[in-house]
Amino acid sequence: MTPIARISSVCCGALSLAAISAATWPLEADDREHLFEIPRGTFARRMAGDPVEILPSEIQLVLGLNDILLLRNLDDVPQVFGPTLIMPGQSLRLPFDTASENQFVCSAHQSGQMTIIVKGGPSAHWSRLRFRTGGLLRTVSELIGKESAS
Repeated sequence: MTPIARISSVCCGALSLAAISAATWPLEADDREHLFEIPRGTFARRMAGDPVEILPSEIQLVLGLNDILLLRNLDDVPQVFGPTLIMPGQSLRLPFDTASENQFVCSAHQSGQMTIIVKGGPSAHWSRLRFRTGGLLRTVSELIGKESAS
């Protein structure tokens, strides 16, 4: 076997081992909460005409990984999220236990609406590999976007 063929075999074996590990290793999250904070002065800035964007129009959660939405109101005024009034200094912890797409009224959001998409957690080996690969690709594209912006 030539040295190039040996190196190719070793590389293919290493990539195969990495793919098998990524597909079979259980998914874990340090914290299942996905935190969003409404900063102090948000309402005042909005009333002054500043187009404040503090929350995304869509939040994606994954069952079993980050399936609890945590909204913390650090502003001086109450904020509405769905049927709940979040007083200044309070937090709303909203767990999700089924895959779904949810629309909420949200006074902290510029449009007054927010969509929460809850995806099912990957359980089969190939879906875990797809999930991990997608996360890696999103991270790389975000880094490239930040590099090109600066």
